[in-house]
Amino acid sequence: MDRKDKPIGVFDSGVGGISVLKEAVNILANESFVYFGDSKNAPYGTRTVEEVQKLSFNAVEFLLRKDVKAVVVACNTATSAAIEQLRQRYSYMPIIGIEPALKPAVELRKKGKILIMATPVTLAEVKFAKLMDTYRDEAEIEPLPCAGLAELIEKGCFDGDEVKEYLTNKLKPYLNGDIAAIVLGCTHYPFVKEAMLKVLNRKVDIIDGSLGTAKQLKRQLESNQLLNQGKEQRIIKVYNSLEENKEIIDLSYKLLQY
Repeated sequence: MDRKDKPIGVFDSGVGGISVLKEAVNILANESFVYFGDSKNAPYGTRTVEEVQKLSFNAVEFLLRKDVKAVVVACNTATSAAIEQLRQRYSYMPIIGIEPALKPAVELRKKGKILIMATPVTLAEVKFAKLMDTYRDEAEIEPLPCAGLAELIEKGCFDGDEVKEYLTNKLKPYLNGDIAAIVLGCTHYPFVKEAMLKVLNRKVDIIDGSLGTAKQLKRQLESNQLLNQGKEQRIIKVYNSLEENKEIIDLSYKLLQY
């Protein structure tokens, strides 16, 4: 098989990375994809850096066994903890990460705080600290650790009382002040964007890094001459470390259409 015809691998700590896969599917019409969700070991956001690195290498090895030509780390926590190590070991192929989309939020130049909702590990990593330092003089940025939110989404909760209560408790301190934007620093979180807007009860820009990551994937494929120019029908295949759990696979395909 020509290397260009091989699929693109995408992985996340669970179903959240489907938000990135959706954007990639939309802008890369000829490409096939293999998605691996590591729901068995979710959430990554409360694990140690060493654990996240080990799990990330395991995920990439799984995708390599599916003969992928590039890998997207569709997980902010895994990107923060492991992207450099992954690129060193697999230097022969493009490996694209994701990070909180702080730059577009700052460029809105709106009054108020920029809230960054992310997992505790993502917010604690050096990579995130450097990102915040870049824009510290341009905006009022406030990290908002959201332990437990990804777990709700893993259960298929995108709306309803449990999600509403969680988001209300997290956002309550900011409801009476100016919010310039909310940055979603976990690929699970876009699936509760509508619930978030209901809690806020006003128009707020909510930004995530999915589209930017998909565009970077396209650029990397172009620069490495790996874009699939063929007209064969593409295939999108979803796997999960909870191999016997049909519900998690069904949820993944449902989110792809969400």
